[in-house]
Amino acid sequence: MHAHPSSRFLLNTPDVELWPARLLRARSNRDARVLSRATQVLRRKRDGAYLAAALPEGVIGLMPRWQREPGIDDALDLLDAGAPHATHAAAPDLPLSQVEARLAALGLDADDYAARTGLALVAEPAWLAFAGLDRYRRPLWLTSETARAWQGLHAAAARDGVVLDAVSGYRSHEYQLGIFDRKRARGLSLDAILAVNAAPGYSEHHAGSALDISAPGEPPAEESFEDTAAFEWLTRHAADHGFTMSYPRDNPHGIVYEPWHWRYRPATD
Repeated sequence: MHAHPSSRFLLNTPDVELWPARLLRARSNRDARVLSRATQVLRRKRDGAYLAAALPEGVIGLMPRWQREPGIDDALDLLDAGAPHATHAAAPDLPLSQVEARLAALGLDADDYAARTGLALVAEPAWLAFAGLDRYRRPLWLTSETARAWQGLHAAAARDGVVLDAVSGYRSHEYQLGIFDRKRARGLSLDAILAVNAAPGYSEHHAGSALDISAPGEPPAEESFEDTAAFEWLTRHAADHGFTMSYPRDNPHGIVYEPWHWRYRPATD
């Protein structure tokens, strides 16, 4: 039996994501009953709340006043349109207007930040492909092309006796904005947060083409990854699969050395 196309994609809008129901965990008995019959779940990007679920008989709400949620009409339109058919085509980008507005609300001048770091705003794709599970058994979402490249990279390393762990892939603008909101609520200044976190909208993870990679037994996102057999293998073979390390030592963006962060760049880039 072949999986339904919607079970292989995360469909994306600026405010709401449409997740395959089979990849989500129920958070209550009621959710469990609904999710057992659902094909997709409308999930609020800001906090991951389940808004509604698509069942054979129609859409059923999972929280009060879900129909008043920002962006819900766009999400329902996307639900009606269904999963993309051209699975090998690149997904179109979502507009950047919303993240630009949020940056202004944070008191961050986007043009000034871009000039200081050499980074550009990164759009989110309109859909992402399921690329397996990460080391924490969470769904790993990447662009279709990056997913295929990652699976090839992972398999090639395994043939050489090396295990590569995916730690994280796609992250939304809202996810990054949430980090800033939580830290500001704890009293941290914007400058203090920017010292350790990329500004919302400027992470390569937003594009679905970057992965944080680790090795079994190795803590995630630590410089010690460079001492592993996995990192040695990546330095010799990753480029053959289209992956490059984005932030080496003394990179021009002022970002700390990240031996774990690798981005897929098609040959045409």
